[in-house]
Amino acid sequence: MTQQPAAAPGADEILFERRGAVAVLTLNRPQALNSFTRTMHQAFQRALADVEADRGIRALVLTGAGRGFCAGLDLSELDFSPGPDMLERANPGPIIETCFNPSARALMQLRVPTVAAVNGVAAGAGVSLALTCDIAIAAPGASFVQAFSKIGLIPDAGGSWLTVERLGLARAMALAMLGDKLPAEQARDWGLIWSVADDPLAAALAMAERLAAMPTRALVSTRHLLRGALQRSFEQQLDAERDCQAALGRSHDYVEGVTAFLQKRAPQFRGE
Repeated sequence: MTQQPAAAPGADEILFERRGAVAVLTLNRPQALNSFTRTMHQAFQRALADVEADRGIRALVLTGAGRGFCAGLDLSELDFSPGPDMLERANPGPIIETCFNPSARALMQLRVPTVAAVNGVAAGAGVSLALTCDIAIAAPGASFVQAFSKIGLIPDAGGSWLTVERLGLARAMALAMLGDKLPAEQARDWGLIWSVADDPLAAALAMAERLAAMPTRALVSTRHLLRGALQRSFEQQLDAERDCQAALGRSHDYVEGVTAFLQKRAPQFRGE
């Protein structure tokens, strides 16, 4: 009898599908609105590492199974049972440090463009996860809820940075403090997300396929420049642009893009 290797922790909680040059990751705990456990973070980070290593993947779509996108942390991961050390056991700080922050960093730094298909409610760190993607497309019935203030906490997994970046201080402050639900269409009108679509996964896949045919390094370099713009002075941004252009000017896709333009033909980018 051949013994099968044990499945990695959380293997069934993150679904990985390859559609040509596009990877699709599906958060797969629909019974818990795809809220994250520790093992789910492990599976998520492994999947992102697989995308990072596979040079044939040129874009990523992230979505959720069932009626929700992601409800952030599964609070059952924290131990609130009575006892003298309850405050330490219930403290969310360690799981933020060991799970959410590494996941957010890995997604933000991924070498391919990323698109979130927000199929339902995004709450807590689920909002952060959607906004960490380069582009977010939501279903008409989806919503975004910074619910932290309702349990005595603050936006995490990058949420306190991402909402200010997208919305400005006034709107980000009220959303974070009040914890009110922001409907998808209002989120689009405010600039939190890119668009609303009846079938957000189909729209995200179409967007990702388009991005996958483009010069990958240039797209990801654009992400880094734009996301860091408010932390730099104008002079610093000029220097960053110069350095980035100099690096891209040695790339295959730059030469191919200019050559194709001069030859009046469609470019064949390789993401290199």
